[in-house]
Order: sequence, then C-alpha cells, then structure tokens
Amino acid sequence: MIENPVQTPLVFTQEMWIATGILVGAYLLIFSEVLHRASAAVIGAVVMVGIGMATDFYTQEGAISAIDGNTLLLLLAMMMLVALLRPTGGLEYIGIKLAKLSGGSPRKLLVYLCLATSVISMFLDNVTTVLIFAPLTVLITRMLDLNPAPFLMGEAMLSNIGGISTLVGDPTTIMIGSAAGIDFIAFLIHMLPMVVPAWITTVLLLLFLFRHELRPLQENAAKYMDLDESKAISNPACLKRVALVLAIVIMLFFIHHKLHLFPAYVAWIGVAIAMLISGSRPEQMFTDVEWSVLLFFAALFIIVGGVDASGMLDLLGHALAEQARNPETLLLSGLMVIWVAALLSAIVDNIPITITMLPIFSGLQTQGIDVTPLWWALAIGVGLGGNVTHIGATANIICISEAERSGHPQARISPLQWFRAGLPVLLASLIAVSLVYAMFFGWFR
Repeated sequence: MIENPVQTPLVFTQEMWIATGILVGAYLLIFSEVLHRASAAVIGAVVMVGIGMATDFYTQEGAISAIDGNTLLLLLAMMMLVALLRPTGGLEYIGIKLAKLSGGSPRKLLVYLCLATSVISMFLDNVTTVLIFAPLTVLITRMLDLNPAPFLMGEAMLSNIGGISTLVGDPTTIMIGSAAGIDFIAFLIHMLPMVVPAWITTVLLLLFLFRHELRPLQENAAKYMDLDESKAISNPACLKRVALVLAIVIMLFFIHHKLHLFPAYVAWIGVAIAMLISGSRPEQMFTDVEWSVLLFFAALFIIVGGVDASGMLDLLGHALAEQARNPETLLLSGLMVIWVAALLSAIVDNIPITITMLPIFSGLQTQGIDVTPLWWALAIGVGLGGNVTHIGATANIICISEAERSGHPQARISPLQWFRAGLPVLLASLIAVSLVYAMFFGWFR
C-alpha cells in the first residue's frame, strides 16, 4: 500500500505542481519512445525521489513502500512458470485446438480469445490470465500468419473488464469489497449489468477498428484444420508435471483470499513445487522473464507514489466526495466518479486511486451519507480506465512485450496505436456503463 504522510490539502500546493509536472514529463518521455519505456520510467522515478526529498514531500522510504511488491513478485513467478510450459508443446496443442475451433476466421478467433480471457479473469487475477494467454495468442496468430497485435490488445482490454466483475478478479475489487463489506454474490450481480454492455461494446468496436487486420485468410488456415494436435506435444512427461503445478496454483488463486494468502505467494508456491518436481534449473526458468517489464513497473510505482505523497490524489478524491454530500445529486456524483476515476486511471495506476478513495467514502458513510452507489461507480471506473493507454494496466504492458517478442513485422504496438484504439473503446464503454447506471440507479443504491 502506498503511504501518504501529507495532511489532506485544501488547495493546489507547490508540491502538487512539482509532482504532477514530473509525472507528465515522464509520461511524455514514455509516449515519445525517444527512450525505451523502462529507461524513461527509471529516469522519472529518480527525478521524483530526488526533487521530492529536496522539497520535503517524498522520501526514499516512501518510494520503496510505493512499490507494489505483490504485483512484481506475481509477475516474476508466473513468467517463470510459463517459461517451463513453452518447450513442452502444450501451448502448440491448445493453439491448434483454438485454430480449429475458429475455423480459420480471425474475427471468430478474436471473439473466442477475448471471451476466454475475460471469463477466466473473473475468477483468476487478470494479470495471470494474460501471462498465460499472450504467448498462446502469438503462437496461434503465427500459425495463421496473422498480426498478433489486435488479438493481444483485445485480450488485455477484455481481461481488464472481466477482472472487475468479481471480488477476486482484480486487486481494486478486492479492496473495494473489503472496505464496503460487500460479499462475492452481491458484487457479481451488481457489476455484471455494467460489465456485460461494456464487454459487448468493446468487442464490437475492436472488430470494427481492426476490420482490415481481421480479414479471412482461408489459405493459411486450411493447412491447420487437418493437423493432429496431440503430435505437437514434444515432452509429455514435463507437460504433465507443469500442468499439475499450474492446476495447483490456479486452485489456490480461487481461494487465496479465504486463506489470507497474497496472489504472489500462491504463485511462488507453484514455483517451489516446479523446482522440486520438474528438475529444471533456476536459470532455465529465468529464460522468458521480461526483466524490463518488472523494472518499468517498479519505476512507475515510484513515480505514482510521489504524486500520491504530494497530496494530489487526496485533493481530487475529496473534491469528488463533496459532490456526494447532497442526496439530490447522488446520481450525478456517481456518474462523476465513474468518469473521473476512469480518466485518472488512464494516467495514474488505479490502485493508488482506489486506496485514496476508500477512506473518503468510508468517512462519508459513517456520517450517514448513502455512498453505496459510489462503491459500484468507483469499481467500474478504475477498471475501465486502464484500457485507454498502453501503460494504463499491467495486462497492457505484458501484451505489448509479447507482441515485441513475436517477430511479426507489424506486431509492434506503439503508444499512439494503442491510444487510437483505447480512447474510443474507453469512451464507448463509459457511455454504455453510464446509461445502465443511470437507468437502473435504484438497483445500485
């Protein structure tokens, strides 16, 4: 959790100007691609800590505590487990099965992959889901001679949407459910009416935006329709062992919140078992670890931590909460929370935004103010906001890195390319969600 030692400010302070300026500068450097995104983020983090110490709003200790160790360790562990799966032929097996199921139709394949990732993300961590599906997607698109970029972007966006359907699908929903005292079933039945139209809107828009890349390629697909997928498995014994480990990890992911285990610890249980039964050397498991991705996220957490420490997020949170004090404008307040939380999550990681809003809403609730609609608004807003930029969510960065490794000449996803798809997807899904929220507002109270 990101610590914020600064008292809640009432005005826009000098520290906020400084922190916001550094954030904007770092993001401009990342989006310009003058430097690799990891290098740009590290520079921004170093500047944030240095100036923060000089102006006394950020410390080295605060920067370290801002790093979300659970996310980084979860990424590392799952990357290591997927590295064990690659040489077994298991991904090729699933790839051929999915290629056959789609009949070689890129449009059907996009819908199937998006549906699978979003549904699985409802019950597993969406980051874990993408870590497994991204290399599989690259493999399938290579078989069909397709550009993997549209499929990877779709999976990232729909995993973000699917993850906010349940209490266990995303870290923000876990925090909101805990703070608001919402159980699993109540959360699901209130979020699904908003998630489903957002899902449909996003898929339809992606099919339109990528219509040229999703043209039928029957001549490439035909040769895979008669393949025997069982022959793709090159190491059955190792595949069985790795599949057993993944099954244990997935089972624990379903119940980790009841056992009070961090998702990262669950993943490392799997790594420990894999080291014990697979016979693989540690360096073999490090082969496919994307160290630049881990470094990028660590630096980004530090940058966002500086913005939080300056009091900027508290100021925005209290400005939103003030609108909720009047029961007559509660609907308007909920809509504002949806849109503002989404837009902020497109720029700043949604976890510190959620952390900032939780005590504010809880405080309003103790004063007798009905904040129930605001919990749902916050959950959907922070979940959708990550889709607009390539660094808006962890799943996005994973898919971009996988696209770069695919070797396809057109697979590289630039920040502008993501934004061109992400912005209309965000606006369309926000409009759809807002209409449902307004039409059935009584249901969310």
